[in-house]
Amino acid sequence: MKIIEKEQVHKTLNFKDLIPALDQGFAGDFNMPKRQVFELAPGCEKHNAFAVLPAWNEDVIGVKSFTYFPQNADAGFDSLYSKIMLFSRDHGVPLALVDGTSVTFWRTAAVSALASRYLSKKDSESMVFFGTGNLSTYMISAHLSVRELKKVSIVGRNADKVASLIAQMQKRHMNVEFIACEQGNVAKAVKQADIISCATGSATPLFKGEWLKPGAHVDLIGNHNHDRRECDTQAILNSSVYVDSRTNVLNEAGELLIPMSEGAFSEADVKAELSQLCSGDVSGRKSDNEITLFKSVGTALSDLVAAHLVYKNQA
Repeated sequence: MKIIEKEQVHKTLNFKDLIPALDQGFAGDFNMPKRQVFELAPGCEKHNAFAVLPAWNEDVIGVKSFTYFPQNADAGFDSLYSKIMLFSRDHGVPLALVDGTSVTFWRTAAVSALASRYLSKKDSESMVFFGTGNLSTYMISAHLSVRELKKVSIVGRNADKVASLIAQMQKRHMNVEFIACEQGNVAKAVKQADIISCATGSATPLFKGEWLKPGAHVDLIGNHNHDRRECDTQAILNSSVYVDSRTNVLNEAGELLIPMSEGAFSEADVKAELSQLCSGDVSGRKSDNEITLFKSVGTALSDLVAAHLVYKNQA
């Protein structure tokens, strides 16, 4: 059995290979039971948790396990630790233990880019990106791998982090203009953007739905809580809504659960899951004026496909 650490994951993965692999994985036959998240001490203000995410397809069986200790930084530890265990589908033989944290960065961004390939306008030129955290470089690069964007405006609470992110991205994508978007200019930037991507820990909406222009595509990946959201109800109502997993999103994501509690949205209003787009069962964007929105909270299948790709390239 192979032990594959984060350095090998980062060395192996790239969006050119990962996005098509995910497209094929979501289009094929797979099983993905509801993930289980266990609060280790229910009612405790620390909210320490352990989660198990299983999935399998015709090639491989996998389970990602992770711990989440949000106050770990105070003691000098990471807040999240994750591993993915792979087994052969034929005989259940253990194949590999793969670093799950690094895989999560890559697959999260690749899933958003895959959805954008189906849902954003092919001639999209501009993006507003909210966030400066660990996922930001992956997210921006993934979107740039599927759309020839000319301009990316970055919104963040910390000006130094925004400047650092811009410097990193400018070195990687020299033909793209990266600019810092101050809070006072967010409305103007969103109104002009073809793609709005959000990867933040915000508890409240980052922009107003009324700002979205016809044909815009919205990508939301930062929130996993039922009482928080990165967009308002109007953004949901103005959009054709797609999700990575109905089961997970409708169990966790305030972006949909809050409008549902208001009676403004229902489960039936979700157009499709990512697997339906990839299989061709449901077509994506219907017109140049349609506003599309993709909400992702992560899936065990995307972990499985990405980890398996790493394993195959290590064999």
